[in-house]
Amino acid sequence: MRQQRHDRPGRVEDPVSEEWAAPPAPARSPMWAGWVWFAAVMMIIIGVFGVIEGLVAIFSESYYVAGPNNVLVLDVTGWGWFHLIAGILIGLTGIALFFDATWARVLTVVLAAVDAVAQLSFIAVAPVWSAIVIALCVMVIWAIVVHGSESRLEL
Repeated sequence: MRQQRHDRPGRVEDPVSEEWAAPPAPARSPMWAGWVWFAAVMMIIIGVFGVIEGLVAIFSESYYVAGPNNVLVLDVTGWGWFHLIAGILIGLTGIALFFDATWARVLTVVLAAVDAVAQLSFIAVAPVWSAIVIALCVMVIWAIVVHGSESRLEL
């Protein structure tokens, strides 16, 4: 039989059960919201980059010089339209992340991955620009995948 203590009237404490009690759950940190907001801002920036890249390719075809052995499967104007449309979608998805929409988190990961792959095929034409956008896409994917599924921030 276990020994019980009576420290206060009306309360019985069991030293064995206190010893094996689970520690209190850690308080959820609102820091995750910062990562989702970071991803939202980065998506808007990536979207603006895509729109700029698309407009330059559409209206100034001679700006990008692609050799015969490059990976581009479309002409520069075709890639311009792709980047313009993708940039608009990416920017709008970034705005939707500010409203904590679950579909926006899923679409963010998909669009960032597609844009990173698209930038790989555009890297021969604009290497520094493409490398920066790929790095931003990877950071966005990391922020959403690692911190996007935690509980909502209670304000």
